Amino acid sequence: MISRGERVANYVILSVFAAFALYPIVVILSAALGPADSGDTSGLANFAAAWDIGHFGSYLRTSLAVSAFTVVVSVVLSIMSGYAFGTMRFRGRTALFYLFMLGIMMPSEAVAVPLYFDLRSLGLIDTFWSITLPQVAMSVAFGTFWMRAYFLTSNRAIVEAARIDGASSWRVLWQVLLPPARPAIVTLTLLVFMWTWNEFLIPLIMVTSESLRTAPLGLAFFQGQYTSGFTLLAAGSVIVATPVVIFYLFLQRHFVRGLLQGAVRE
Repeated sequence: MISRGERVANYVILSVFAAFALYPIVVILSAALGPADSGDTSGLANFAAAWDIGHFGSYLRTSLAVSAFTVVVSVVLSIMSGYAFGTMRFRGRTALFYLFMLGIMMPSEAVAVPLYFDLRSLGLIDTFWSITLPQVAMSVAFGTFWMRAYFLTSNRAIVEAARIDGASSWRVLWQVLLPPARPAIVTLTLLVFMWTWNEFLIPLIMVTSESLRTAPLGLAFFQGQYTSGFTLLAAGSVIVATPVVIFYLFLQRHFVRGLLQGAVRE
């Protein structure tokens, strides 16, 4: 039983951490809605000005296409590989799993340069694939770990019953194990979407065409080429961050449920 003093202390601590987390957001929103440095615009007009000057429509479309492709391919591959590692026994299973884990332990900064030369030799530099394929590979590494941990804790009795009834491995995965795994899959989807949307280094190195710039990369060029003022830059930052916030708010219930279920539990 938690005493009243402990409850008050918990609320005070949480309030302090919430204030630290919300303060930068409030500052950015206040700056974005304030009068522009040039004095020509203020309020919501700042967002319209930043949108037109910074060409954020094109950048957002590219980011949405890259994120959608990366999320779909990564989640599907992660489900299948996690199912294999979590429920099947085969030769080299442990060694292959740890090979997957290198994708988590290896930062993108360490592989960006050799990856650039590999993709250049394949003629993929400055293409859609040069942005998406590296991010798919990095996301599948974590996704495999995530889904493997879920399948390791799945109900074995249901799986055995399905196999006794003659269900194939594919049917066991898609019809028996996958429906209860929705919170874990939604959590993985949201994490991969946020990581892909916020990725800066891979697009910076791999593309030079303006039409292939993602939203974070476009925001960096917007700061250097189109404006030196803080107001329009803040408005551009809000524009770039809004899709992630909307996506999280739409899936937050499943995201929290996936975390509470202990989806990464061994």
